[in-house]
Amino acid sequence: MDIITRLEEAILIAIWKLQDKAYGVTINRSVSEFLNKEYTLGALYYSLDQLLRKGLVEKSLKRTPKEKVGRSRTYYQLTKDGTKALQEARVCQNRLWKGIADIAFKAEESK
Repeated sequence: MDIITRLEEAILIAIWKLQDKAYGVTINRSVSEFLNKEYTLGALYYSLDQLLRKGLVEKSLKRTPKEKVGRSRTYYQLTKDGTKALQEARVCQNRLWKGIADIAFKAEESK
């Protein structure tokens, strides 16, 4: 499996957390909050398209019950490969950080 970027990881986590409320605007809000950085919808949709091409997410057009008129929304959900990519990213992060205590950073800050 290919390694996913930090932004892709944040998008996958947002979709997983949002479940049936995962569409562009809600995903963008979550990702911006997770990473403490504002992303444009264009940047988000570019990354979502990349995730679609990789087979990590799928999309569907839906109308919520409140939307009796107007455009449908595109909702996203994780595929099995998307869930697996998130699991692998977490395992990788845990391996990277293994043996580094929070106190190591505190010692560096006091110098």
